[in-house]
Amino acid sequence: MASRRITQETFDTVVQENMTEFEMEPEEALNEAIQQFESQGVDLINVVKAVQKTTAETSDQKHNVLQALDALQKALDLMDLDEMGDHLTNFTKQCSLDFAHRHLAAEKSAYSTVLSSCKELMSDRPCLLKGVQALAALLDGQPDLLDSEGQDLLLDILKQNQSDAALNVVTIRAIHHSCLMHEQNRQDLVQRGVLPLLTGAIVIHGTQPDVIREASSTLRVMTFDDDIRVPFGRAHDHAKLIVMENDGLRIIIEAAKAFTDNPLVLSELCATLSRLAVRNEFCQDIVDLGGLNFMVALLADCIDHRELVRQVLSAFRAIAGNDEVKDAIINAGGTDLIVLAMNRHMGSPQICEQGCAALGMVALRKPENCRVIMEGSGALMALQAMKTHPAEKQACMLLRNLVARNPDFIQLILEMGAELLILRAKTTHRDCEDLAKAALRDLGCKVELHELWTGQKGGICR
Repeated sequence: MASRRITQETFDTVVQENMTEFEMEPEEALNEAIQQFESQGVDLINVVKAVQKTTAETSDQKHNVLQALDALQKALDLMDLDEMGDHLTNFTKQCSLDFAHRHLAAEKSAYSTVLSSCKELMSDRPCLLKGVQALAALLDGQPDLLDSEGQDLLLDILKQNQSDAALNVVTIRAIHHSCLMHEQNRQDLVQRGVLPLLTGAIVIHGTQPDVIREASSTLRVMTFDDDIRVPFGRAHDHAKLIVMENDGLRIIIEAAKAFTDNPLVLSELCATLSRLAVRNEFCQDIVDLGGLNFMVALLADCIDHRELVRQVLSAFRAIAGNDEVKDAIINAGGTDLIVLAMNRHMGSPQICEQGCAALGMVALRKPENCRVIMEGSGALMALQAMKTHPAEKQACMLLRNLVARNPDFIQLILEMGAELLILRAKTTHRDCEDLAKAALRDLGCKVELHELWTGQKGGICR
């Protein structure tokens, strides 16, 4: 059931009534209003939970973010560039507090004011930086605000300031925010030429970690399919464009080599590689470009960095979609490192999931690889993951792949206690039910398959 919402005006009115009619102190009035609405099931995510303050020039009461917006609009009207810069900084500070402040500002036409400010400041680099920071802050969680005029402005700023690292960071961040959960913005920006600007930023600023992180993560966002309003996106097409027309794989792998001591940057780059491995040949290209050997060494050297480990395992999982790459991972000692990483981070459900998934992909259709995984305690580690995280679905898939073409492993896996763990997953977590049943069936265990009537001959077995 959808949560109830109220307007900012309604909330502010109740706070004011608490102060005037019930003589509450401002803080008490505010807390009473919050408790009152929340007890009624009202979602206050879009409401600024603060007491309005009297403006300096009038007796009107407004929230700080709207006072900052008014001051910016006044400076814009007077074309006072220095004042615009100061007010943009204050506005950014207010928008950075939470989504409610950004939402309230957007309702009061903040987007057009900030966009106009940026256009007026194009020749003033320090103030333009403040303007784009404000725009990026406003777009965070509100990608619908961006229009074609804003798209063109952001791309023009990147084109005209390619050597400016700081301006690149905030401009790319604004693009990032505008493309999250917004397929149309992604398609429009790609069509307008954003991809070569992003890959170019990585090349030009190869030693600047902030630029690399923002550009890499924004390239990755271009491959998302997260806008529920659009039945079919172009995530796959965008990934192909990044690789085939913009040399994305080579650029990312080369960039990673400059940051072997920076897990945050490496995590972003590995995550982006995972999103680009959408075709068989792309997976092989990553190996040929040295990406696999680099990630194997990275996993060995940085095995204590949890997020980086997760992203490397995710990349292994992605590139192992290519059958030849499966063998390359085996030959590089990748599966032993995956097992070691899972053992080191057994408390992390994300690492266990990615580790089991990576091993499962390496094992798929590869009997000899299955033997290597079994000898390296891969099955035992997967079962340990199921003990620690009962909802671990990927472990069920790994066990299926291990025995599909190697039935002699069935008894070994059952002796490790697989049946009870799979049954627990099936009965405890509904999301695991289908995979758990399939794993039990492939292990030769008793499993009940119920036929659901679909109105068609044959039904569906569950």
